[in-house]
Amino acid sequence: MSGHSKWSTIKRKKSANDAQRSKLWGKLLRFVEVSAREGGGNIEGNPTLATAVQKAKAASVPNDNIERAIKRGTGELEGETYEETTYEGYGPAGVAVLVRCLTSNRNRAAQDVRSVFNARQGKLSEPGAVAWMFEPKGIVIVTRGGGVDEDEVFLIAADAGAEDVRTSEESVEVVTPTDALKPVREALEAAGVTIESADLTMIPKTTVAVEGNDAKKLLTLVDDLEELDDVQEVYANFDISDDVLATLAS
Repeated sequence: MSGHSKWSTIKRKKSANDAQRSKLWGKLLRFVEVSAREGGGNIEGNPTLATAVQKAKAASVPNDNIERAIKRGTGELEGETYEETTYEGYGPAGVAVLVRCLTSNRNRAAQDVRSVFNARQGKLSEPGAVAWMFEPKGIVIVTRGGGVDEDEVFLIAADAGAEDVRTSEESVEVVTPTDALKPVREALEAAGVTIESADLTMIPKTTVAVEGNDAKKLLTLVDDLEELDDVQEVYANFDISDDVLATLAS
């Protein structure tokens, strides 16, 4: 599993207070709304919306909230207009960082992202500087335990269109093309496999090994960026050992 994926999994498993849950719900509903606006409100015909709804439900967002977000996206209800914008830069140890925002105020988003980079020893770059280092993929995380057979997961996922299966001590990570995320997830669920998460993401083509104090500074940069209201996702090409990640998370 990639370093950033492992860090995201660790944070997701930590308990969240009401304020953190409210912020997460807001971001997930914004993703639902924009997905519906760009691809229509039919979940079956809009894979991005299907992923957004699945993520919202996995975070226990009420169905009524999800339905209202879809209607705001399709214009059936009034709401703010959000636009997607991406910022690129470098963090400590030269790690490439890609920041995806959904915002109603592009100037505010740019200023907030730049402030975090400056405060955390990072450097914001011009468009195109690091985007080429990442490629869009789907990621399905299968939790170990419950009699999960890795070979069976691989066969089911491969038949449904997956590209790769990676294993770690705690989970199995299935990598898919973006358009195969939904059928792979559904095939695994139909076979009784428990899915921890299924997301569209950006996977780094190469990674940078980070240790010691640089690892701590880098993860602080990533966390601070993810705390910004306008930021939807942060991707980075770091590789930090499991032991260091666990220590920093404690």
